[in-house]
Amino acid sequence: MKKPVLIIMAAGMGSRYGGLKQIDPVDGQGHIIMDFSLYDAVKAGFEKVIFILKRENLEDFKEVIGDRISKIMQVLYAFQDTDDIPAGFQVPEGRQKPWGTGHAVLSARKLADGPFVVINADDYYGRSAFSQIYDYLTADKDGGSEKDGKYDYAMVGYVLENTLTENGHVARGVCTVDADGHLTGITERTRIEKRGEETAYTEDEGRTWHTIPEGSIVSMNLWGFTEGFMKELEAGFAPFLEKGLQENPLKCEYFLPSVVNSLVEEGKASVTVLKSYDRWYGVTYKEDKQTVVDAIKRMKEEGLYPEELWEE
Repeated sequence: MKKPVLIIMAAGMGSRYGGLKQIDPVDGQGHIIMDFSLYDAVKAGFEKVIFILKRENLEDFKEVIGDRISKIMQVLYAFQDTDDIPAGFQVPEGRQKPWGTGHAVLSARKLADGPFVVINADDYYGRSAFSQIYDYLTADKDGGSEKDGKYDYAMVGYVLENTLTENGHVARGVCTVDADGHLTGITERTRIEKRGEETAYTEDEGRTWHTIPEGSIVSMNLWGFTEGFMKELEAGFAPFLEKGLQENPLKCEYFLPSVVNSLVEEGKASVTVLKSYDRWYGVTYKEDKQTVVDAIKRMKEEGLYPEELWEE
């Protein structure tokens, strides 16, 4: 069985930060959040990484992180191009927005030739997430890619309260999980925030709020797939475009969790939810950066990371 490959969705980095060279380090050694994910991934057993980028960001990306990682892992690059769409479709005039996370992963279809794990570029996931999902994908599962006639996928779920920010609201995929630990559905909530002792979401700009039960599991886009998932992504893209280009041609997005949800609902896939109780960190708001810096400093002091991650 081929070893799992790590796929990192980094095509949005330039637009989010105003250019790759503006990405702030989170420690005194110049590491960015992605360095820590890669360090944890290497510790878990990953040997190859595919970075999904905008083509125009390649040289800056290599300078910021790619070149130093290439000394540790095999590094490949895939490019998310807006015009990478099936024959018979055209990019609408004025469309600037990429086609979403499902399309981003599909950009790596010629490079991923075995099981693979997908993460966001700018989220800190914690050590256990990578070891759990690597171990799951490399376990002997009676036939490898399928179980009970279904695709056999996994995701790492986080306790909602461990993924919030003190500085505003967040968007999360709230998961429902059955008694056997399998995903039965994901509902995207685009505005979740702390409200006193509770966590709640609103869908009407704050006029009404709905409490989310404490301990709810959410997706942070850390997925483990078998090779066949690329074919499912490809098969679903044209139907998505048929509908999306009619309803919202400039902003429709092909979301990774939506594709997974559909496969689960159709009975084609089973998704095991691996729970992490680590704290998630990310910079949703500029005020979040100090929280990340303090957390990295504390984890280094505790011995979880060395001062210099990539010493030769």
